[in-house]
Amino acid sequence: MSPVRRGVALPIFNRIGVLRAERRMSRAELAERVEINVQSVGALERGDNYPSLDLAFRICAVFDLPVEAVFSRHEFGAMSAELYAKRNGASS
Repeated sequence: MSPVRRGVALPIFNRIGVLRAERRMSRAELAERVEINVQSVGALERGDNYPSLDLAFRICAVFDLPVEAVFSRHEFGAMSAELYAKRNGASS
């Protein structure tokens, strides 16, 4: 198995749940917009499954964000902490 597919060494983290909540979007709404089933959205949010490149791009298009704002190889910090640091002139 390729280490890029899955594993402790190269996990893929995402902000799908946070972005959905910000936009008051249900899992069903996101699923419909990216043409997958609701259970798949849940599995992506939990990190049980990783998206294909095509699906990752479709998800990012829904949120109108670049891939690196939604997916990462490193765990995301709190968005509020990042925004607060930028407002106070600190670099992240």
